Amino acid sequence: MSGMFRAKARFAVAVLGLTALAGCGAPGEGGSSLGNMVLFAGPTVPPPMPRQTEDVYCPTIKVSEGGSAIQAYSGGAVGDATRLRSQIALGELARECLGQPDGTTVVKVGVEGRALLGAGGAAGRYDVPVHIVVKRGSTVIANRSRRVSVAIPAGQTQASFSVIEEGIVVSPNDATSFEIEVGLGGKAASRRG
Repeated sequence: MSGMFRAKARFAVAVLGLTALAGCGAPGEGGSSLGNMVLFAGPTVPPPMPRQTEDVYCPTIKVSEGGSAIQAYSGGAVGDATRLRSQIALGELARECLGQPDGTTVVKVGVEGRALLGAGGAAGRYDVPVHIVVKRGSTVIANRSRRVSVAIPAGQTQASFSVIEEGIVVSPNDATSFEIEVGLGGKAASRRG
């Protein structure tokens, strides 16, 4: 009999425990203070945390017309391979778009490229102008220009560079139809030193 009594006592404790938990309510339904203490470490339910959304519109990066490479020639002999001093060219392009709780999209753009010496080139440091434009049709949302420096060491014929541009905010009105455009532009990459 004592075994049966123990089983009934365990069942009664389990029912009481379930009854007590049932009074806690589901999270966010204003359950009991005890339930909130257990679930949220406080007597009240905290407000829901806004989340970033990764599943948002994020267009492929386009290269601006004439912006894929910059070539510099000695003596102004454009097109003469024997007088090519340097060529700076775009390589890998990447983007990340994160939707925000307010409906905006924050865009990050990454650009990698390579500087190559031509027959008339010399080792040194080259300044490279990189332009990143986010637009919707003809309306420019963001226009970022950066000059990066790439060093080609003595005895070498090439070197790489990279740019990461963060914090480009696209409004909710433009968040489903914007474009990202990248290019090398401005004056030809100039050699320093």
